[in-house]
Amino acid sequence: MSLERDPFDDSIDIWNECSERSNGEEQSAHHMVDLMTSKKDAENTSFLEKRKKNFNTNDPGAVMQRAMESSLLHSIFGSDVNRRKMLKAIGSAGVYASIASVFKFETLHALAEDAMKNIEKKNLKIGFVPITCATPIIAGHSLGFYDKYGLKVDIIKTAGWAVARDKCMNGEYDASHLLAPMPAAMSMGVGSTSQKWRMVTNVNTNGQAIVLANKHKNKNSPKDWKGFKFGVPFEYSMHNLLLRLYVAEHGIDPDKDIQIRVIPPPEMVANLRAENVDGYLAPDPFNQRAVYDGVGFIHKLTKDIWDQHPCCCFGISQRFIDENPNTFIVLLTAILDATQEAEKSEQRVRFAEAMAPRNYLNQPPAVLKQILTGVYPDGLGNIKKVPDRISFMPYPTQSMGTWILSQMKRWGYVKGDVDFKALSDEIFLSVSAQSQMEEMAEDNKNIKWSDIPEKKYPIYDVYGKKFNPEKINEYIDSFAIKRT
Repeated sequence: MSLERDPFDDSIDIWNECSERSNGEEQSAHHMVDLMTSKKDAENTSFLEKRKKNFNTNDPGAVMQRAMESSLLHSIFGSDVNRRKMLKAIGSAGVYASIASVFKFETLHALAEDAMKNIEKKNLKIGFVPITCATPIIAGHSLGFYDKYGLKVDIIKTAGWAVARDKCMNGEYDASHLLAPMPAAMSMGVGSTSQKWRMVTNVNTNGQAIVLANKHKNKNSPKDWKGFKFGVPFEYSMHNLLLRLYVAEHGIDPDKDIQIRVIPPPEMVANLRAENVDGYLAPDPFNQRAVYDGVGFIHKLTKDIWDQHPCCCFGISQRFIDENPNTFIVLLTAILDATQEAEKSEQRVRFAEAMAPRNYLNQPPAVLKQILTGVYPDGLGNIKKVPDRISFMPYPTQSMGTWILSQMKRWGYVKGDVDFKALSDEIFLSVSAQSQMEEMAEDNKNIKWSDIPEKKYPIYDVYGKKFNPEKINEYIDSFAIKRT
């Protein structure tokens, strides 16, 4: 979805949903366009130009107002398909006037202003683990995105995920950089006491890799890895789930044929150098840092297992959302603003340099530039060019949530019957993220999203196998190696 596109404009696709259009919609839409009068066309043009002229991209309140407008349109029409049909039938100005006759848009303006003026808690503490997945959270601080929205945020470097979880649950953090499976585990009481935490947005997609020690350069097939020791940053992580998926698809039982150890990300390279592990599936910068230090090579990017897979998220407790609704909306908007900026290729070097200092990632700028630009040595004598090695696609689809839960069930982390969709709907706040993304997209032509699907539960291709959220138990049963 591109924020330069006005959702009241019926001539364009907003959320890259062309493939979702039915033949009937496309045909009837063209027929309606043919029936439009020149007067209506002129009214629409004038209406859209006025909206564009009156929108101030530097006004955070205006951005939030547009997000609320998008949320309202989404609640009325339900999908882009229905929105386009109605816009083509009666015109953009007509749709606006029809809605305004029963719901005053001035109310949304007031709500946006109220959110900015009535932030319940301006001074916030947000935790982050020092990895490139946290780019939007770190850049929110280093490049002033929190300040832009009237928030005073301290971001606190955290050694690892167990510490991050404990500080979240103890109330030391208002929000935190978390691994995508963690809000589900925390909410279900898996590995800790139960406390309702929510995944509000992805802070990144892709961005991970399998690294092996240099002595294993002749062992490129996972079938040769029996007896290997691998590191992952946390048990309830995409790293653990993707590593298990990958080796199991090559006939290696992750619980019997290899050892998987939890190692905090900053300690990965040192453990590889000391030969405590044979490899790891970890976040950057520690994959590229292993190459930079000459101790390892990149075996496979995780995007080649599941392209645009979730990894890390922006997590927040349900209690915080309930007690600070205005702060929640403003904070979400700031994070989304930083995320969309980080996704731009022309901003990658700037973000890399901003995150290099000791108080953030404490890494050589050259390493961070290699990661964020996707031009990097792989440790095998090759220079790779992979622009989407790491991406910043914030929309947390419900299919991502149900896939994570399916794998937690597959490997025995979750016992008994699971209502996958109900649990995913509760934990993964897709609607909140989408509402803010759409509103921001209306307001700022320079912001682009491309990850909001037409369907709530899209089907994904995960390492050559289709994941259909409508058939989760069948998907789990299809694996030869599992614990359930």
